[in-house]
Parts: sequence; C-alpha cells; structure tokens
Amino acid sequence: MNRPAIVLAMEPSRTEHVLPDAILRRLDTIGRLLDPEPLQRLDDARARRLLSEAEILITGWGAAYVGPEIAAVAPRLRLIVHAAGTVKGIIDEAIFDAGITVSHSAEANAVPVAEFTLAAILFAGKRAFRFRDLYVADRNRDRTYPMQREAIGNYGRTLGIIGASRIGRRVIELLKPFEYRLLLFDPMVDAAEAAGLGAEKVELDELMRRADIVSLHAPSLPSTQHMIDASRLSLLKDGATLINTARGILIDEAALLSELKTGRIDAVIDVTDPEIPEAGSLFYDLPNVFLTPHIAGAIGLERARLGAMAADEVERFTTGRPLLYQIRRQDLENIA
Repeated sequence: MNRPAIVLAMEPSRTEHVLPDAILRRLDTIGRLLDPEPLQRLDDARARRLLSEAEILITGWGAAYVGPEIAAVAPRLRLIVHAAGTVKGIIDEAIFDAGITVSHSAEANAVPVAEFTLAAILFAGKRAFRFRDLYVADRNRDRTYPMQREAIGNYGRTLGIIGASRIGRRVIELLKPFEYRLLLFDPMVDAAEAAGLGAEKVELDELMRRADIVSLHAPSLPSTQHMIDASRLSLLKDGATLINTARGILIDEAALLSELKTGRIDAVIDVTDPEIPEAGSLFYDLPNVFLTPHIAGAIGLERARLGAMAADEVERFTTGRPLLYQIRRQDLENIA
C-alpha cells in the first residue's frame, strides 16, 4: 500500500497528548494525513469528504461510534486503529464483517495501569496510608511504633491476582523482583500456565481467603459483574487490602462499603460504578479507602505512548507486516 490516506477521529482536546506533532509528522510520512484536525462526527459534510478518501482511520477517546454505515461512506477503508484502550462501545461488530482490519493501543494503556498497581501493592503491604493518618493525627510516633510490630511489610506477602489479562500479566511481570507468593484466579488459565507465570492457580474463594492483597484485572463481562460480592468480601482476612484498577462493576460496591465501614479491610479504588461516585458516597470519607479518579490508565505524558503504538501498527500495515495488536470479532467476548 503506497502512502494510504489517513483520517483522525477523536476528541480534539486529547489529540495533542495522544498524537503530538512528532507523531503526526510520522503518520504523514507513513501515509497521507488528510487533515491534522480530527473528526468529531462521522456524519457531517467534512466527515463524508474525508472518509470518502480514507484508507486508514485512527480513532481515540471521544471518537464517534463507528457503525455499519462506515462501509458506505468510506468505501476505501481498510484499517481502523484505536489509539486508546478498549474498542468496545466504539467499533461496531459489522466493521469486522465488512473486512476492515481493527487494531488498538490497549497494550500501551496497560503499562501505566500495571505501574500504578505495583505502587498500590507496595504501599498496601507497608500499610502506608494508615501510617500516614496516624502520624498526621498525633504529629509524633507514639501510635506508629506499636503498629510497626504488626505483621506488615512486603516480604513473603501473599498476593492474589484476579484475571490474567493484559494488565494482570504485566503486573505479575513487574512483581518478579519482589518476594511475594502469587495466587491467580482466571478460568481461562490452567495450572501449568499459571505456574509458568510464577503463580499458583486457585479458585476465587480460595484466593480471597488466603491473600493479604487482592488486585482486580478481570474484564467487564456479564459473568464478571459483581463477582466480588458480600460473600467473597467476607472471606478476606483482617487487614487485607482490595485494589481495583479494572472496572467498578466487578465489585458489589454496597457490600464493599458495608465491609469497609467496619474498618476490617482497606481498599485502593481507582474505578467505581458509576464512574464518579455520588457526592455523599462513603468512598470519599472512609479513612481506609484510598480513592483516585480513574488515573491508573494513561494520562498526560503517558498518552503519547498510545499514539506511538498506533503509528507503529499503521506502519506495519502499510509495509505488509503482521499487526501486533489486531482485534478479531471473536476477541470482543473476552476483552475489557
């Protein structure tokens, strides 16, 4: 394919982070960037004009839904690369039926999530958040010294990973230098594969019962909604920490808040359901909750990695090399 026509479709305010000037220049070398200003709609006159020529469409956060009608308005389209995370809610299944290849940059988004999770695990093992609150409350070490004699720290901790997903596997890889005992729950992974990752395959209830720290990395599917319910939360040992950087819907949040109110466990929560908790939610106020506004994924400088990965895929496609991050229709059932 000789310098194919490339069209962008994403929220313009995100473009400068995902596709900074250096990446835009690279794309215009690999292909012909028809307009550096991304489309916000796919159904107006400008969109119809650009899409009529487009051979490659690069989408991102804030992109309009790419529905089945795209085949009619973009008859030359051969590749869609989503320069963000999941393609769910962005790419219609009919796109695959039309013979258009789909790829994404979710692997790039997995990197900062795994890094954030590693930091959360290390802080949780040291009970850093509780130490912070005690130290600030007393402005001395009278209350922190006794706590230091408790069974805290990261050496020999038992860590439970729920989901050997793209991110879950990256977290496991990052944990290799540390001396954790790793438990893994994932119905798609057998005992031999888990052992190859350095983990012991267990059922979910056993993981919840044995782990000192539990980290969620499962996709949001009908079968995984509220998989962490009141019954499973009750299995957590006193002083355990639950970390969620995946999807809020994986946890029965009413049950979690009820458990957190007892002070028995801690939680690091980066995602909730709904995405922004109600103003009166106890997530904001409980001292044993470390709440962040969905920042584990790519933000700021990290977003350029998404654009770079998208450009890499475009270059592979135009030079006839296999794509590294192609999504096929059957993959949609299991991805986040």
